[in-house]
Amino acid sequence: MTSHATGRRTVLFAAAALTTGCGSNDGGDGGTDTSAPTAPPASAAPTTTAPAPSGAAPLARTSQIPVGGGTVFPEEKVVVTQPAAGEFKAFSAICTHQGCTVNKVADGTIDCPCHGSKYRIADGSVAAGPAPRPLPAEQIVVSGDTITLA
Repeated sequence: MTSHATGRRTVLFAAAALTTGCGSNDGGDGGTDTSAPTAPPASAAPTTTAPAPSGAAPLARTSQIPVGGGTVFPEEKVVVTQPAAGEFKAFSAICTHQGCTVNKVADGTIDCPCHGSKYRIADGSVAAGPAPRPLPAEQIVVSGDTITLA
């Protein structure tokens, strides 16, 4: 062996130094996630039965929101669901993965067309990734058969 041979300890030390700074391929530093904490999903914002804010245009009629399903309102960036008869929930229609707008509600989930994320209609929690967080709840007012954003 020549005097330029690299010893085993040197190689191991170099390999450890190189891998210590490695993280995921998502641009993060591989350390602790300092983004918003992932808490258990809160149920959707409470639905109120008070009169709608004055001047607020109705979003939909309750009959337009199928039981066990929902409707996406892309212009308002909101999705309204009816997990059980008479129980209305609203969530942001913006996927928490990369900001695409969800496009449909089917088979008990709110679906994003971009990368396949799915959220549960009852509470907006993630049913299938890559979404990292639940859909944020939105406030709605149900007055008679009218649903309005609060």
